[in-house]
Amino acid sequence: MGVVVIGAGLGGLAAAVRLAAAGRDVTVVEARDEPGGCCGTATEGPYRFDTGPSVLTMPGVLADVFGAAGEDMDSWLPLRRLDPYYRLSYHDGSHLDVLSGADAMAEQVRALCGPAEAARYLRFRSLLSEMFEVEWSSFIDRDMTSLRDLARPYALLRLAALGGFRRLDRLVGSHLTDDRLIRAHTFQALYVGLPPGQALGIYAVIAHMDTVGGVFFPEKGGMHAIPKALAALAEKKGASLRYGVRAAEVEADGSSVTGVRLETGERLAARHVVVACDLPHAHASGLLPKAARDWRLRDPRFSPSCLVMHFGLDRRLPGQAHHTLHFGTEWDSTFTALRQGLPQPDPSLLVTHPFSDAGAAPDGHSTLSVLEPVPNLKGSWDPGLAGRLRERLLSRLARLGYEGLDEAPRLVLDPDSWAREGHSAGTPFALDHRFTQTAWFRPAGAARRVPGLHFAGMHTAPGVGVPPVLISGRLAAHRILEDRR
Repeated sequence: MGVVVIGAGLGGLAAAVRLAAAGRDVTVVEARDEPGGCCGTATEGPYRFDTGPSVLTMPGVLADVFGAAGEDMDSWLPLRRLDPYYRLSYHDGSHLDVLSGADAMAEQVRALCGPAEAARYLRFRSLLSEMFEVEWSSFIDRDMTSLRDLARPYALLRLAALGGFRRLDRLVGSHLTDDRLIRAHTFQALYVGLPPGQALGIYAVIAHMDTVGGVFFPEKGGMHAIPKALAALAEKKGASLRYGVRAAEVEADGSSVTGVRLETGERLAARHVVVACDLPHAHASGLLPKAARDWRLRDPRFSPSCLVMHFGLDRRLPGQAHHTLHFGTEWDSTFTALRQGLPQPDPSLLVTHPFSDAGAAPDGHSTLSVLEPVPNLKGSWDPGLAGRLRERLLSRLARLGYEGLDEAPRLVLDPDSWAREGHSAGTPFALDHRFTQTAWFRPAGAARRVPGLHFAGMHTAPGVGVPPVLISGRLAAHRILEDRR
């Protein structure tokens, strides 16, 4: 008996590649007609859009998947480093380009905030690097399926000394004084579904990944090129990928996994099963064996959702950065609203203009994608609100100088859309990362109660984002390869 992987998203594919390269008999079943999961794609007329993540950091994690299969990532999936990584645009008309290198960034900060703040920035940058080194080896890039995995006294004490267990806004505010620079290092809390005043300081490492490690983009095919390349690699190494096939139940005989029953009634015998799909849905639908149903999945706390509008443009936008974050005038009140399940009164917007992805639009044309955080379906979302927020977003974009979008071809994704795509609570950002849903407390340990069952993807440890999801696939594969039953 071999291994069945449920879900051909980044986590499932990362596990499948490693297992197939190690000689295991691997079958991947995917309900959709193509690989990708959350890292999807869609078209509107002649325009192609990435419907999942738009930010790729830490490409070494991705290269490691190819390396585990004896392949060079550059020959499969060449990447380019964005320059700038992204542009931060403030309501007062100023902006900050996030560039490569400490000296270049310090000069940017000096020009925006003055020499004293630039010196503080360099000291804070060093702290972020030290915090990242501690977290990465001890908690992020490490198996968290057992409570004892948290028992790393030196690492915990070091993180505490660095401020990792303070609130994120207080940690950053104790090192930086310019509000614009503080926002530049705290907005990333939304990546983990929490406001800066609620997120722990340990999540400052996300700013390190962005501002120090850099942001990258595939040279061809957009972000969806990543799962396509991983799927092709898995097949080259011998894995069988079956699309349009939905798993109904992971079967177990009481002592271990025995296989997967598909909705068609077909049964796939398996010694190991990697569940790399939406875990709350898997829990609620009965896909998981009873012994693996976890208290962490009975009443989960979800991240906010988002309203995304993709536009096809009949022109290009000279001087536009690949990623631009437009900050609103308000700050604390916007996070308070989201925490209460309400629309933000003055949201910050992430605008993506992938001008380097030539195949996404006809010659001379381009695409523009705009993301606004909104409540998930557990909050105050309703179809009428969707229409009002779309109109408000169009008006805001016009004021920011993005003209002529009213008549442009468009694709709109909102919480109802995400729910139809299979995302619990209508959010593509999974569970939030409050302390009780972090590391071991994230759904992971339940799989240990059923030998042969493993979790991968953004709902399990280490969490949300392309690098953590890829790591989750590696951890699942390693547990299987080390199994001595």
